[in-house]
Amino acid sequence: QVQLVESGGGLVQPGGSLRLSCAASGFDVRTFDMNWYRQGAGKERELVATISTEGRRKNYGDSVKGRFIISRDNAKKVVSLQMNSLKAEDTAVYYCNARNSWGAYWGQGTQVTVSS
Repeated sequence: QVQLVESGGGLVQPGGSLRLSCAASGFDVRTFDMNWYRQGAGKERELVATISTEGRRKNYGDSVKGRFIISRDNAKKVVSLQMNSLKAEDTAVYYCNARNSWGAYWGQGTQVTVSS
């Protein structure tokens, strides 16, 4: 059974940090690019960060560049998103996504709320 399970979301004050994790199972994660998306209330889903199969290429959305860091551990089948200097506008549900030429999988999402 294919699963992507996100964890690490929660409430944090502006300027704080959170680390999201995505645990993959049921498929060969080594053959998938991994991505983090987010969707704020009333907004479209937005690509936050992407990492290639072996972690050599990373790309970030303009709104998070310099603040977020994506990483992966293929041996542990985990993808992480380190989020620093969080802002209120980072408030959203964050989704883990696995994608390759054969298809895509999604996690159920984890809520991140940045508020004082």
